[in-house]
Amino acid sequence: MRIAMFPLLALAACSAPGWGQPVPQEARLSAQVLTLTLSDGTVCRADWATAPSGRMEGCGPGYGYAVRVVENPNLLRQLVTGLTTALGAEGSLAPMAEVVITDPAGVDRVFVSPPPVE
Repeated sequence: MRIAMFPLLALAACSAPGWGQPVPQEARLSAQVLTLTLSDGTVCRADWATAPSGRMEGCGPGYGYAVRVVENPNLLRQLVTGLTTALGAEGSLAPMAEVVITDPAGVDRVFVSPPPVE
């Protein structure tokens, strides 16, 4: 009886939640680099400043990305950006942007960078 149940238990363990494809958990931008963190702890990077959309080839089965920079940020962001530019630190702030990550199954996940403050 125990021997007959072993294959069933092994099959049930393989189909348990969390055993599938890793999913995007976080996407962050710097002035040059998009950093994607997956649910299994994998960290992938792409040079979004050179190519605002593309594929992260060395990242598991490959994830697509598209970065849309907010051209007209709010007044506070404009003030901070102007201040850093005046102090000679232009480009030190990550841009405000929407990042769309497309997984291998074609599902889009949308992130904002910088992430909202709770």
